[in-house]
Amino acid sequence: MRATLATTAAAAFAAVESRSQAAPQAKTTPDARRASIKRYDMKKSINLWAFPYPERMNLQECMQLAKDAGFDGIELNYDLENDLSPKNGTKEFVAIRKLADKIGIQISGLCSFLFWPYPLTSNDPAKRARGLELAGKIAQCASDMGVENVLVVPGAVHIPWRNDHEPVRNDICDQRAREAIAQLAKAADKQKVFLNIENIFFNGYLMTPMEMNAFVDHFQHERVRVHFDTGNISMFQHAEHWVPVLGKRTQNIHFKEFTKKGTDYSLETFRPLLDGTTNWPAVIEELDKLNYRGYVTFEYFHPYIHYPEALIWQTSDSLDRMLGRKA
Repeated sequence: MRATLATTAAAAFAAVESRSQAAPQAKTTPDARRASIKRYDMKKSINLWAFPYPERMNLQECMQLAKDAGFDGIELNYDLENDLSPKNGTKEFVAIRKLADKIGIQISGLCSFLFWPYPLTSNDPAKRARGLELAGKIAQCASDMGVENVLVVPGAVHIPWRNDHEPVRNDICDQRAREAIAQLAKAADKQKVFLNIENIFFNGYLMTPMEMNAFVDHFQHERVRVHFDTGNISMFQHAEHWVPVLGKRTQNIHFKEFTKKGTDYSLETFRPLLDGTTNWPAVIEELDKLNYRGYVTFEYFHPYIHYPEALIWQTSDSLDRMLGRKA
């Protein structure tokens, strides 16, 4: 009996193996549950605010981590302290660029929170002057590092997260913003930087893509462009609607996740990528129609308290899936 079972089993195994050898290997088909089935040729970037910098990681560690996680670029932030600040100058900024080159990662742009304590449209002339001075320093820092993208917040009617900002009348805000950007644009050609105007929504200024277009077009200057932030308009609008209206004016982009599920309209509505309600396939497809091939930069203000590297790797994986880099 045992001999019969053994013979039968051996015959069955031989038959299965014969069929598997004869049959062609099944091709792996794209699966939209895993990632985009279309590949998009855009560059992955991440803002330094997603890292525990400078409390738990220094700048070199952050740039190396971004490189190791598979990012093409990292966006750095200018402030009053730390590595990119008025405390440092050309020598230090050139050294940072050389360090990035050694690591093998691009610096996708510069941005700053300094536009909020020192708005370019403040009712306080001293704050306006300081804001213009700092904006010029940011642009020069970028120029020293050979970085072409400088994010600029042109002004604010209202700043809900600050209690030291006096509301500015809309028309006065617009006038002051135009004067400030015109002043900064005078040096932009020599500095070889783009002044990319960011949409905010929370600041009550440039609330639609048509308003943004009118503002940028007013200068008739090739160095004044748009920095489109997907999350900053998503409370009441939709990022995929802005992309085709802004058109070729868009020079740089923040991929900032937003959730419409809650009612807490604060910075807490911004989420890790794919943990929100943004229609990313539609956004990316609209960008592709414009042949956008620049950076898409994840911006997030809450480094993980525990195991902060996880956020960096998770974001890289999400962007790979969104851009069709995952098989």
